[in-house]
Amino acid sequence: MRDFILASLATALFARSAEAVAANPLPKPTEITWGSESPLSVGSLTLNGVDSQIVQDGFDRAFEAIKELKWVPKATEAPIRSFEPFPTATAASRKKSRKRQYDTGTNSTASLSTVNCQVKDTSAALQHGVDESYTLEISKNSSSIEITAETVYGALHAFTTLQQIVISDGSGKLIVEAPVSIKDAPLYPVRGIMIDSGRNYLSKKKIFEQLDGMALSKLNVLHWHMVDAQSWPVELETYPDMTEDAYSLNEIYSKDILQEIISYAAARGVRIIPEIDMPGHASSGWKQVDESILACIDSWWSNDNWPTHTAVEPNPGQLDILNNKTYEVTGKVYKELAGIFPDNWFHIGGDELHMNCYNFSSLAREFFAQNHTMGDLYQVWVDRAIPNFQKQANKTFVMWDDVILSADAAATGEVPKDIVIQAWNNGITNINNATALGHRVIVSSSDFMYLDCGYGGWVGNDQRYDVQANPDAAAGTPNFNYGGNGGSWCAPYKTWQRIYDYDFTAGLSDEQKKLVVGSIAPLWSEQVDDVVLSQKLWPRAAALAELVWSGNRDENGNKRTNELTQRILNFREYLVASGVSAAPLMPKYCLQHPHECDLNLNQTILWTNAVAVLRVRRALDLHRVALCVDDDSSGGVAVAQGRGANDVEVSAGGGRDADVVGFGGLVHDVGPGVVHEVVRGEGVGRRCRDWLLEEAVGKGEVDSEKKL
Repeated sequence: MRDFILASLATALFARSAEAVAANPLPKPTEITWGSESPLSVGSLTLNGVDSQIVQDGFDRAFEAIKELKWVPKATEAPIRSFEPFPTATAASRKKSRKRQYDTGTNSTASLSTVNCQVKDTSAALQHGVDESYTLEISKNSSSIEITAETVYGALHAFTTLQQIVISDGSGKLIVEAPVSIKDAPLYPVRGIMIDSGRNYLSKKKIFEQLDGMALSKLNVLHWHMVDAQSWPVELETYPDMTEDAYSLNEIYSKDILQEIISYAAARGVRIIPEIDMPGHASSGWKQVDESILACIDSWWSNDNWPTHTAVEPNPGQLDILNNKTYEVTGKVYKELAGIFPDNWFHIGGDELHMNCYNFSSLAREFFAQNHTMGDLYQVWVDRAIPNFQKQANKTFVMWDDVILSADAAATGEVPKDIVIQAWNNGITNINNATALGHRVIVSSSDFMYLDCGYGGWVGNDQRYDVQANPDAAAGTPNFNYGGNGGSWCAPYKTWQRIYDYDFTAGLSDEQKKLVVGSIAPLWSEQVDDVVLSQKLWPRAAALAELVWSGNRDENGNKRTNELTQRILNFREYLVASGVSAAPLMPKYCLQHPHECDLNLNQTILWTNAVAVLRVRRALDLHRVALCVDDDSSGGVAVAQGRGANDVEVSAGGGRDADVVGFGGLVHDVGPGVVHEVVRGEGVGRRCRDWLLEEAVGKGEVDSEKKL
């Protein structure tokens, strides 16, 4: 096996074609040009040219990793091999592939020994919009690596790129393919993940591990959802009794621990945006201050009757918006935490408010009796809480998109335009709507980027699982346990391809696109603690990292998802070697046999436009049929509204089979010509840009076909 890996490495090192370079850094740099000379040997590197402890420490970490790992790429890019065609009467004979032979000697005339690093501004603060660009040059026969950066954070990114392109030749010697020229900068200033320590405690050690993975993949924002209704693990001097609702004395973030995490992140160029979710998701901690500022904390969360539920999950609780003391307490909590976290952005939550919960508040009941709505009540919070927070510490606030877009509870008045909206619902529709209103947007669309999805439900005493046989087997329609979401509201699982393929600015105007500041992939922690944290985040978060660093398309505008395959497989192995417990994505066979685990042999299948065919037969009471094409035009989706859509066929051009979803379901138009969503039946949550066919079918036998 070792000989196989080394042979593959040798082939990649010296084939020199763009797709056969052994070193394949993730995220792919914006511009990278490889020469065709022999590799240079790498000796003991020293750093010159910059007086910055952050830069020196970053270099020391990178070079120490280079020396310790002596990394041999585990998955290298190469053209897919030839395969025997499917037998026919006149089958052609299989062509034998030829293996090129290469001289594996390094360039004996030069050895790299110094890194010359020039940083224009060594005092730039780690805040939103800081310049992270860099260049890295290694010339033919050079003895030095030349790095330039506008700020120290660009230099840190240069080091993590260097860390991935300096590799071992398999015998312990360090080499780098040269010459190489890199000019690199991120597409978006916000590139991150979200962790949740409110549902389950996450240790400092495990948070450090995530920060290491973030630094390696050039993610720069850790959104930290610190508390929730279930627990309050954050120690505050203002209200020390709040940690009575921590899970244990060993599961508390003291001020010293918070400072350690903040410092560790800053040294790696990672901002931390803390979130205290208000006014919803509030019980633990707050009740230790004063239970009167809370509503519905003693209600049964589901009421055994979903229309009257008081929370989306146990345990219930919301801050009482009409209680004056609420603003005194929340203001003091915010002020102390704003003083601990140096970032200029602070997340104040604002998602999933429920009128049912406020029915347990006498103040709210009186408010609703005066013909006010839930949206009116939310507006009271906006009008009172935000100025109160600004008075304590004037930061930029981030809120979930519910505040302006929730169908049930959006504030009915003015929401300040300087509030950054984190869009988690309804995909591109909410991104479009929020930017159209003039808000900056962080993309966290649940149907593409929620990393906790697809693991089934977690609430107990659930009768829905007690089903021993498929009740819809004859009809073939999905249900809770058979082809349905199995209790995970945002199923299915979001694969790395699903994340990477997301074109989240599609259909936006140029002005709207400027308001999209980046993306954060959330990992809610109802089913996450230290044991599984890294596996659920990595390496899928690395797909997001490349998406928001250099994009998902090549210089010709074609999707490069297939190109990412070997890169992310190799990066997963690199994460594991670096101490980040990333989950495997495929059998190891796939790493060692490039693209032999692809669904399609056609390596450009994501490049071509779909030619879609929809055929409907034997439909009963089917009054609407439609076909839409995914954003990337790589596949069609058939959706049918009504009963009896028991034989629908759909195909897409280029030899691709398209998904068929929505049988017996309901399709909801959420914007004319913009996005359509399957909201009930099979394929719940699927969205596509436009209808290509819409027609009334009626009752009885139908044989309808339409080519598009």
